[in-house]
Amino acid sequence: MAAMEAAADAMLAAASRAFCSSVAVYFQIQGCCIALLLALGWAVASFVRKKEVRKMRRKMANGHSFAFLCDDVDELEHSVQEKLPRVSVIMPLKGLGEHNLQNWRTQITSLYGGPLEFLFVLESKDDPAYQAVTRLIVEYKDKLEAKVVIAGFSTTCSQKIHNQLIGVEKMHKDTKYVLFLDDDVRLHPGTVGALTKEMEKNPEIFIQTGYPLDLPSGSLGSYCIYEYHMPCSMGFATGGQTFFLWGGCMMMHADDFRQDLYGLVTGLKNGGYSDDMTLAAIAGQHKRLIWSPPVAVFPHPLASDLSFSRYWNYLRKQTFVLESYVSKVNWIMNRALFGVHCYLSWGFVCPYVMALVHIATTLRAPYSGIVKEAAESSCGLKLVSFLLICTLTELVSMWNLTRVEIQLCNMLSPEGQQDSLRSYNWGLVFVAVLVDNFLYPMSAFRSHFSQSINWSGIRYYLKDGKVFKIERENSSKYTDLGGKHLYGKKTHPSGKSLLSYLSISLAQWHQPKKYDI
Repeated sequence: MAAMEAAADAMLAAASRAFCSSVAVYFQIQGCCIALLLALGWAVASFVRKKEVRKMRRKMANGHSFAFLCDDVDELEHSVQEKLPRVSVIMPLKGLGEHNLQNWRTQITSLYGGPLEFLFVLESKDDPAYQAVTRLIVEYKDKLEAKVVIAGFSTTCSQKIHNQLIGVEKMHKDTKYVLFLDDDVRLHPGTVGALTKEMEKNPEIFIQTGYPLDLPSGSLGSYCIYEYHMPCSMGFATGGQTFFLWGGCMMMHADDFRQDLYGLVTGLKNGGYSDDMTLAAIAGQHKRLIWSPPVAVFPHPLASDLSFSRYWNYLRKQTFVLESYVSKVNWIMNRALFGVHCYLSWGFVCPYVMALVHIATTLRAPYSGIVKEAAESSCGLKLVSFLLICTLTELVSMWNLTRVEIQLCNMLSPEGQQDSLRSYNWGLVFVAVLVDNFLYPMSAFRSHFSQSINWSGIRYYLKDGKVFKIERENSSKYTDLGGKHLYGKKTHPSGKSLLSYLSISLAQWHQPKKYDI
């Protein structure tokens, strides 16, 4: 027993010395710098979102009670609303999760004053979502223009892309803008109007997008998904031009699809796996503008039973998109993202592993001469202290961005469910940060070598960056990231002034809303 203890002490002392070498110190400082860069990025993103919060509050203080819908109250006059262009909202559905019905209600009860149609696109009537969405349309049949479209099974691309393209074929002939939405986010009453206004104001916009704000359900898997999305959110909190695209919210010109501009329909249909990665590659290739307005952030409630295995499958799906590409340049960009993300992920985790050794050395030193000698000549505690400061700075910055985005979402949906920062467990957030960054390279390498993925009961195989084989397996009743808590919203009567309707609604609010978290 004593021999084993001495051997363990010797190993600990050797590890402590090794982790104080110049190379090890470099990697530890590099990890701290990565944490500080994340903190800086989230600080900038929160500044952009906070500007929008302050602007809305100023307008409300000046008597503009509908600032959550538009910047100028005159935009709500019937004479202005009736000139708005037609928008078709296409929602590819797959399965029925606990949050889906709630999300669909927020999407169809938009307060957009122009012509608006909703197309719910499913692969078959056997899909569990079919009966639910049919009942929802019947419930709102006098208040909206909506229909269910059966797309059939995809054979040359992912099922989502197939559903989207069938929806485009079935949209109204006078549609000017098409909005693709995922069924796992809650929409704000003014979202469609805000996106349309930007498209009208700047015809150079090729695609308009937004990004979700994850609402973890309490499981480690849900916090890992929240942590995965948070670094990506920096690229969408620009308040304007961006190079990133999220497939859960994309508004485009309908004529771009009718004319197959840049071969985008062909590129999606013939082997397309990821809608957003494909379209972002096309936009970059042809130097077209992708726009992310500051109000385009959407609550994304995660399932209460979101297990760790479902998180892993989601991570696999996210890394798998880097294996699909439409051109040589796109392939090079994906390989660069693959390498940089893997390096930064493990570069971020590495200092924490070394910190455990430094802490263990300090705790063991009073009881072992060899360990005490290593501890006295070590700079380990200084490195641990620096890492602690950087970690706290990073978590505070993440907390602040989440707080601001919750404020913004609550203000944009004043009659909807009011979310709170109090539901977040920041201890689990820290664990999720380490777990997600540790697992990302593993997932990326597995995706690279397997070239296949199972998503929502369908297995896709890639060859030369394109889907070439599809196998249908036992589909799940639930979507992988579905949510809970059903609730509805009101729509304004057709033929009446939207401003008049909102004035009545405002008068009926039983108490003022508070937006501070």
